[in-house]
Amino acid sequence: MSEIVSLLFPGQGSQHLGMGRALAEAFPLARETFAEADDALGIHLSRIMWEGPLETLTETRHAQPAILAHSIAALRVLGPRAEAIAMGAGHSLGEFSAHVAAGSWSFDDALRAVRLRGELMFAAGQARPGSMAAVLGIADEEVDRICQAASSPGAEVVVANLNSEGQIVVSGDTDALARVADELREAGAKRVVPLTVSGAFHSPLMEPAQEGLRQELSSISFNRPEWPVVSNVTGTPVTDAAAIPELLVRQLVSPVRWRESIERMVAEGTTRFLELGPGSVLTGLNRRNARGVPTVAVGEPEAFDKLDP
Repeated sequence: MSEIVSLLFPGQGSQHLGMGRALAEAFPLARETFAEADDALGIHLSRIMWEGPLETLTETRHAQPAILAHSIAALRVLGPRAEAIAMGAGHSLGEFSAHVAAGSWSFDDALRAVRLRGELMFAAGQARPGSMAAVLGIADEEVDRICQAASSPGAEVVVANLNSEGQIVVSGDTDALARVADELREAGAKRVVPLTVSGAFHSPLMEPAQEGLRQELSSISFNRPEWPVVSNVTGTPVTDAAAIPELLVRQLVSPVRWRESIERMVAEGTTRFLELGPGSVLTGLNRRNARGVPTVAVGEPEAFDKLDP
């Protein structure tokens, strides 16, 4: 029986100084991909990725296209091994990368869109300050109940990422988030860890970013994906080109249903996952989300040496 391979693409937070540099030095195709990203954006993105400073790379407007570029460079190096893909999914920003990989839209269009997305998200965070926190060791339903009970107009906290069993991220107004964190600890959460982010992503606080992204995506031509991309918003596969833009817009204010997405891909027959891009966050989550299904992080040159031809 042949393998059924699905691709995973990481989201913001996976960036690190020097990301992609070894890949570019080892593979001309990767080097060309980073040069293409520089040209498309009109900035030296690759220099920021490789030389920093880290504070500049971490800016949302740089981190998002940097991660996308690294993911697509890894995809191109993967070459013919990427031709028999069953499905794909990406965590938040990574969904934009997944659609590039599936042929839903062009690399250049995606780069410009995610750079704008980062700028819009940052602006929304400045207009209404908020933050996020990872919650470990408590049931999804209990986290959602506490968030709903603690929220009020102008002081909202919601479940933002359903990453795996026992790992959830909440997002919302700064003061309300602090109150919810205390309540979650009292309810039995093992840890509540504040995240270093510039806003309350995947929450109603990102609503101001939606219209700008919607306008940008409306000017772009989308194609039918070559293979289904599982939506963060619904946790189900998407094959209709017309549905893609609005799902990407809704994603800004909707929870990332990551565990559901992986479970769906396993149910559809996936027997192996490849995580393309910087880091191995999604590979780590799959130890819970896809027990027994091999997942390999493919973002550095040595990882390609270990793949089957």
